[in-house]
Amino acid sequence: MQRLTIAEVLKPQGIRGELKIKTFTDFPEDVKSFKTVYIDDKPYKILSYRVGTDGAAYIGLRGIPDRNAAELFRGKILEGERDDAPPLEEGQYYIVDIIGLSCETEEGEVLGTVKDINLLSSDIYTIEKAGKSVLFPAVKGVIKTVDFENGKLIVDKKIFDEIAVY
Repeated sequence: MQRLTIAEVLKPQGIRGELKIKTFTDFPEDVKSFKTVYIDDKPYKILSYRVGTDGAAYIGLRGIPDRNAAELFRGKILEGERDDAPPLEEGQYYIVDIIGLSCETEEGEVLGTVKDINLLSSDIYTIEKAGKSVLFPAVKGVIKTVDFENGKLIVDKKIFDEIAVY
């Protein structure tokens, strides 16, 4: 089964082993849909989950009984089984599926390979070509098509040239 990166542990929360996490899902509540989460390939059942007023999420996992145990998870990544993920709407994709696609213009010019996507107010894509990185925000109109069948992310060349950071 393929796993998706769904969150990062920020720090322990309280004395009962709860973890404060930064979610990488569109909605923090989506983490609850995963039956099991994995940290360093070890499975953990979710015992409790809540979203705070600050937008951070708090998760309690079986096997992490107190603050001392929770402290060992600081900075760790939470993964979940792809099959447990909530269904995507039209035009939504998992980052893991975008990474590795060839970034090309509509005319077929290869701009590079997608290496990373940083989630900000506008997602920032990092592509690489010949050892050099180029960053561009996924603003309206820049991404024309995501073609998984042919392994391509098609962008509008004019908009790309205006916003890309070399």
